[in-house]
Amino acid sequence: MRKALRWVLSLVVLIGTLSTAGAATAAQPDTTDIKDRLLAIPGVSLIEEKSGPEYRFFVLNFTQPVDHRHPAKGTFQQRITVLHRDTSRPTVFYTGGYNVSTNPGRREPTMIVDGNQISMEYRFFTPSRPAPADWTKLDIWQAASDQHRIFKAFKKIYDKKWISTGGSKGGMTATYYERFYPKDMDGVVAYVAPNDVVNKEDSAYDRFFAKVGTRECRDRLNAVQREALVRREPLEKKYAQYAAAENLTFHTIGSLDKAYEAVVLDYVWGFWQYSLLADCDSDTIPKNAKTATDDEIWNSIDAISGFSAYADQGLETYTPYYYQAGTQLGAPTIKFPHIEKKYIRYGYQPPRNFVPRDIKMKFQPHAMRDVDTWVRNNARHMLFVYGENDPWGAEPFHLGKKARDSYVFTAPGANHGARVAGLVEAEKDLATARILKWAGVAPAAVQQDASKAKPLAKFDRKLDKRDVEREMTLRP
Repeated sequence: MRKALRWVLSLVVLIGTLSTAGAATAAQPDTTDIKDRLLAIPGVSLIEEKSGPEYRFFVLNFTQPVDHRHPAKGTFQQRITVLHRDTSRPTVFYTGGYNVSTNPGRREPTMIVDGNQISMEYRFFTPSRPAPADWTKLDIWQAASDQHRIFKAFKKIYDKKWISTGGSKGGMTATYYERFYPKDMDGVVAYVAPNDVVNKEDSAYDRFFAKVGTRECRDRLNAVQREALVRREPLEKKYAQYAAAENLTFHTIGSLDKAYEAVVLDYVWGFWQYSLLADCDSDTIPKNAKTATDDEIWNSIDAISGFSAYADQGLETYTPYYYQAGTQLGAPTIKFPHIEKKYIRYGYQPPRNFVPRDIKMKFQPHAMRDVDTWVRNNARHMLFVYGENDPWGAEPFHLGKKARDSYVFTAPGANHGARVAGLVEAEKDLATARILKWAGVAPAAVQQDASKAKPLAKFDRKLDKRDVEREMTLRP
């Protein structure tokens, strides 16, 4: 009996030892190289690695369903990138809403939390386009579902807090993702995100252009824009020569004349989107439009709007954006009180004019109303940052009484490149503190006093130097 009892006790001790050893092993961090761990994710394949001495950077393909409602009906390869810091750090999920950059770069929230960064190319932007392309599968829900699948796959490796972010159309994308999958992210930082709730009501933009900057600057820009239409005949001859030299064609928009007017009407908008008030005094803007030479008017318009923008070659890359603008996102229409009607033949043209006619489009007015209502009533851990002088901020997101721990801030004098760093001091501190809190890395001192909030990562010349993301004027 005693021998039997001793045998049972020994067995219990042995099992306990093995259990303890197993628990200790489970607590050990995975030492497998991060590249191997990433490539072990189902559907992930390597395009290239561009790592440096202080970071690991991977360009990957990720297999996505063409239609998330019917995953068995085909897949496509979506480009994503991973800027790896450490699996013990939070992760920032970024998209610009267009093509993804295949060069390493760190977004502001990534620098603030000193985290990893996963960046996604928006579906239907080449090469992340299904073949054949069923354009009905390009909508905000399908794109949000792309992000959701990426998040679920990569969360197994990056299991700390996640923050989604994006600028402009990317800010819109981050907002739509939160609307459809509100349990995925721990926080959202949406930069300069337009919110065109009622597509046919765009008076907010007219009010913006009547007050932005100074009267002197507005008058100077308006004069150049008007003069470009007054001199339409000689400048269109120059445009035709330019188009011939650059092999530009105008089949999508319909004519060189339509393209010319579209470029000119973008001029004032383009200035405020990408320039600062101080730039109004630069040599790019003729001081006296009436006495300026044709070349001076041409060069000014080209520098700000870009005469290739509405040629087939300029439109092709952005077909997915214009399709979305004409089906769900909406597009602005503004008036030009400083230009006589006789000089304007087409006005701001609709997105339909910028998409090949063989692609069918039908506008869905409920899409943006749904998102706007959701944000007002359900926003949680959301931060919206706008630029005071950015036209796209004329119709911003708003927060209702039911929003929780969410904020809308505007950076004084900033354009489409507005950042948290450009906010007034108190708002900058609060925004930085909240981002750190949402990411789970706020030091105790910051939790007690937001004025102590600072980015956790040091500035890196290679990763953090970034200009305004320049898309053509009427693209957010």
